[in-house]
Amino acid sequence: MYDQYLIPANTKRGRLILGWFRPFDLALFGTGILISLIMLAFLQFDDIVSVIVGLAPALITGFLVMPVPNYHNMLNIIMEAYEFLTNRQRYEWKGWCYKSVSKKTKR
Repeated sequence: MYDQYLIPANTKRGRLILGWFRPFDLALFGTGILISLIMLAFLQFDDIVSVIVGLAPALITGFLVMPVPNYHNMLNIIMEAYEFLTNRQRYEWKGWCYKSVSKKTKR
């Protein structure tokens, strides 16, 4: 075919909403925006701190669903880092030469 290759597009992006978001991501972001709108409706804006507090839920959830290269989003990175840090870090060797390893070399 004249040295042309057909490379399929990323099929996972086809299952995502707008090519970037899972339904959970949009629900999380929508909840953050809704909470921010409710807080903005009932807070008194006397200073910049109250504005930041009112916008914090939308900003935090927007940060969590922000797309990141090589991962899905920041929420995915945080969940994977938590899983890595809380799981067992020392693995017992049980490979093909498990019985030939002496007791001195084992830890």
